[in-house]
Amino acid sequence: MPVADRVHPTHPTLIFDGECGLCQQAVTQLKRWDREHILRYVPFQDAAVSRFGIAVPALAAAMHLVFPDGRVYPGADAVPELMRLLPGKRWVASLFRIPGMLPLARKIYARIAMRRHCLVRGLEGR
Repeated sequence: MPVADRVHPTHPTLIFDGECGLCQQAVTQLKRWDREHILRYVPFQDAAVSRFGIAVPALAAAMHLVFPDGRVYPGADAVPELMRLLPGKRWVASLFRIPGMLPLARKIYARIAMRRHCLVRGLEGR
């Protein structure tokens, strides 16, 4: 799919590591859930991500969900926002209102993100 089709000003965009097998599998699952094609998916390695104005080291460290109005949710903060967008998965977002859930999710996400290239043996990508 051409980059121009993946970056759209009226759709939320998920920026992810296109060279990470774990990230690729997560995007594949999100696409299955995204039956209404609400999201656009762009690997941070694409030149198109420069339009978002997010530094490459930040993009390399975590996925980023970018809304057309300029709101940006990195890493674990993107998860409840992603779930709110997907019919049938909105209930998952409510779990993040449980006290302590988002800080815990941030810690887990950070640990996985730092080790994701070690965790992807046997998966496509790195």
